[in-house]
Amino acid sequence: MTTLRAFTCDDLFRFNNINLDPLTETYGIPFYLQYLAHWPEYFIVAEAPGGELMGYSAAVLTLSVFTVMGKAEGSVAREEWHGHVTALSVAPEFRRLGLAAKLMELLEEISEKKGGFFVDLFVRVSNQVAVNMYKQLGYSVYRTVLEYYSASSGEPDEDAYDMRKALSRDTEKKSVIPLPHPVRPEDIE
Repeated sequence: MTTLRAFTCDDLFRFNNINLDPLTETYGIPFYLQYLAHWPEYFIVAEAPGGELMGYSAAVLTLSVFTVMGKAEGSVAREEWHGHVTALSVAPEFRRLGLAAKLMELLEEISEKKGGFFVDLFVRVSNQVAVNMYKQLGYSVYRTVLEYYSASSGEPDEDAYDMRKALSRDTEKKSVIPLPHPVRPEDIE
């Protein structure tokens, strides 16, 4: 049986098998520690019965665990207070088990309790498997962010979708009304 628990510093030494997946955005140790210090309630890992990490959002995997990593940000006055999914990743051997959906559900519940208007995330336009999964979970494309992801090996930068899901506080669903035109990364607040 999979166990969901708080991410700990020790997990930083156990999640390479998740982070080495080409679809996973990776960050330096200080970045993960910042999230752990500032938004620990948004940093969750799924652990398999054998103790392996299966994934995270910012997804973490260490043998049979997964993790979710996010934060709360924005302005309450402008109805932009929201939960943000920084990363979601499940190790290839643990995909299609519903782990990503469960992690997203937990992050949404935390964002509801914190009074958020919506939950958002960024995903590569080319990652149609993830885009379709998020749509099945009730997310919609709010806007396209041009050249959001830096490319390597001389390839062009890649666009991202900013996908959102309204929470109960956004009774009029204003937060998910799509923008009619793309934006650049420097235009994002």
